[in-house]
Amino acid sequence: MLEMFNGLSFELGLGLAVALIFVLAYEFINGFHDTANAVATVIYTKAMPPHMAVVASGIFNCAGVLAGGLGVAYAIVHLLPVDLLLNVASAHGLVMVFALLSSAIFWNLGTWYFGIPASSSHTLIGAILGVGLANSLMTGVEISKGINVQKAIDIMLSLIVSPLVGLLVAGGLLLLLKKYFSTSKIHKTPEERQTWDGKKRPPFWTRFTLIASAMGVSFVHGSNDGQKGIGMIMLVLIGIVPGQFVLNMESTSYQIGRTKDAALHMGDFYQRNSVYLDQMIDLKKVPNAEMPQVFKCDSKDSMSSIATVANLLGSTEHYNQLDVEKRREVRRLLLCLDDTAKKVSKLPGIPASEISDLNKLRKDLTLTTEYAPTWVIFAVALALGGGTMIGWRRIVLTVGEKIGQKGMTYSQGMAAQITAASAIGLASMSGLPVSTTHVLSSAVAGTMVANRSGLQSGTVKNIVLAWVLTLPVTIALSAGLFWLGTFIFVN
Repeated sequence: MLEMFNGLSFELGLGLAVALIFVLAYEFINGFHDTANAVATVIYTKAMPPHMAVVASGIFNCAGVLAGGLGVAYAIVHLLPVDLLLNVASAHGLVMVFALLSSAIFWNLGTWYFGIPASSSHTLIGAILGVGLANSLMTGVEISKGINVQKAIDIMLSLIVSPLVGLLVAGGLLLLLKKYFSTSKIHKTPEERQTWDGKKRPPFWTRFTLIASAMGVSFVHGSNDGQKGIGMIMLVLIGIVPGQFVLNMESTSYQIGRTKDAALHMGDFYQRNSVYLDQMIDLKKVPNAEMPQVFKCDSKDSMSSIATVANLLGSTEHYNQLDVEKRREVRRLLLCLDDTAKKVSKLPGIPASEISDLNKLRKDLTLTTEYAPTWVIFAVALALGGGTMIGWRRIVLTVGEKIGQKGMTYSQGMAAQITAASAIGLASMSGLPVSTTHVLSSAVAGTMVANRSGLQSGTVKNIVLAWVLTLPVTIALSAGLFWLGTFIFVN
């Protein structure tokens, strides 16, 4: 871990250390901002005492980060185009990182202070988009090329659809529970049950389900939101010390060979399916292993990119054999090839069996670029888990008491948590970032509507207002900070 500081000037090393602290601070705040949603229902249904609930939630959040994989992490990283990530000077990389992290932290702390369950996912994505847009305006690049538009659309759709799914599914699940268990104690609030039989805690199996689903929400929150922190640290490391992190320096000769073979087989794939690719890839252009110095990610040059990758990795058994510039070039080419392959996979007419093969080649192609060191994963896991155990009260109060006009019943808590855990878990498996805050808050609202408990309009308006404002505010903040930082420290 500490070797990444070797060869850096004092100023750049200090900037790297501070940038890493900023990312971990973001994840720590995410812990007590977003994870509070996971424990609100078990606390307000008296299934667990508050402090026991947040400690258990912190542990499961930590476990979720460790087991979550990297699909969401690189969905976040790929919001920015390859050229911005790999063609920036170190000072430019620092400005980019601090601009997006500062705006994300500012908005998260502000909404937490007022007890508004805003989305850390929206916050971070807005900050990244702001940096990309500002860079486009400052460099004269088309805005459509300043950010990864398709990736941004995919992520925004997941963030928009997931709360609607939470609202409808949780409401429907509650109605099913009321239909098939109409006389059960699960439809009482803790206060109602205490009046009825002198007990506040839910029945055994209901309590078990509430606790299990709450820990499930915590686990999938860690597996989804924790990956965003991993992606941010990789952005920091790639931007500031590219020589050590643009490629996985621990890759074996077998893994490097698979990467090279995947690129060559991809060229064969394009030749086999040339009838579908005339408008996207220039197959008649003679492959050239020497790429122009000013490199642009253009799908038409894919055959030349493949030739260059094959040439660079031809006799390479370890990435240490390549100098820093060649490592940067390999990563850039691999990511461009993967981006083109993704576009090709969506073209009409190509047989399904061929598309399946292409997707397998894409996995091998990015085998040595989409990774994270073990220390990064553990650092994010500890930051998110630790944050969960601190500062949770404000958001818990909002979710537990201020969304509905009546108290939360045991069945409402179960329906909301089971829905949230399932939706977030499926999103993590698909590599799509979603908002734990919005999914669970909308699920709670859905159960309130289905139970005819009514909604507190003031709270709902605040949540919706935060949802609407998060993107424009964080885009403007990060864009402004990026411009200012570039003006002061780079120009």
